[in-house]
Amino acid sequence: MRDWANRITGGDLRALARAATAVENRTPASRALLDQLRPFTGRALIVGVTGPPGAGKSTLVDALAHALRREGRSVGIITVDPTSPFSGGAILGDRIRMQSHHADPGVFIRSMATRGSLGGLARAAADMVALLDASGRDVVLIETVGVGQDEVDVARLAAVTVVVLIPGTGDDVQALKAGIMEIADVFAVNKADLPGVERVEQEIRGSLSLAARSDGWMPPVIRTVATEGTGIPELLEAVRSVPRKEPPAPARTASLRIDHLGVAVPSLDVALAFWQGQLGVPASPPETVPAEQVRVAMLPAGGPRIELLEPSAPDSVIAKYLEQRGPGIHHVALCVPDLAAVVTRLRAAGARIVNEPRTGAGGHQYVFVHPASTGGVLLELIQDQEEQSK
Repeated sequence: MRDWANRITGGDLRALARAATAVENRTPASRALLDQLRPFTGRALIVGVTGPPGAGKSTLVDALAHALRREGRSVGIITVDPTSPFSGGAILGDRIRMQSHHADPGVFIRSMATRGSLGGLARAAADMVALLDASGRDVVLIETVGVGQDEVDVARLAAVTVVVLIPGTGDDVQALKAGIMEIADVFAVNKADLPGVERVEQEIRGSLSLAARSDGWMPPVIRTVATEGTGIPELLEAVRSVPRKEPPAPARTASLRIDHLGVAVPSLDVALAFWQGQLGVPASPPETVPAEQVRVAMLPAGGPRIELLEPSAPDSVIAKYLEQRGPGIHHVALCVPDLAAVVTRLRAAGARIVNEPRTGAGGHQYVFVHPASTGGVLLELIQDQEEQSK
């Protein structure tokens, strides 16, 4: 295994290709190999390229790779394609569009199938990024599947996220505002030779004006025509100008504990009929939380509790959750020793805090952290009242 790792860090492309296959298939050997390679990671600039289908992401990534190669930079490209309904593999459309690099040893391209993963990335994408980073690539470009507003996994992997949009897409910017619009470090308005580019820019800037980032960074909007190479140097300059986030101070994990799991239900009475009436679990009296437009009841479960959540208004968050996803786990709640300090630290690290601290059921202070920052799960942070009283 050490010899395999040495060959990869030494630039052996055949060993790198074999390792990429093992990583995508998540073999036991790949886990051991990644452990060997971990000390060599952290050097590459990781750039995610995402956006709706048809925005020209593949052509843009291809153009960025050409520009980087002219600078003498080595490039790794991960393209995530839809899963084939026949073979279960990648359809390989992105790799086909990047054939101009096939003879260049300075460019390594790997297509990956989503294999049913949501979020615009394959499950093994993070390991593939680590592999290419350890192999000595100067820049790793990650192109996602054409994504919608909830598919924002690339922001967790990339140091810089480029969101690609195009003119002539009607209200797409507004439709995407609640999702990938919020993870962009740089916007690329591709196919900028088409009519409507000014309108897209105005919608982007209007969206940005409504939600300032905690680090003060205002994502630049760069016009590109990737098929002609127009705007590519400016896009690279914008990518390199994005401020690097300092890693957050380690959390006091020893003082964290799960307080409860929030479960969305259409009817609190029906749910309690099972938990209390059939299972015999005692429950707190139902309580309405006006700020969240929800009725709640708490069930003890030998430590962490279960919180049943019923919408008290048709336009509440829980009502919308039930409409989109149906009943089920809505969030995970953790108790923290100092809620204000944790919120300050998370904001400094770029995490998206949904609300200011406010009072919930039982009188505790809480905030929510958006799934885009946590890895896909809505997280509630609660002030530990025992710690607060010390």
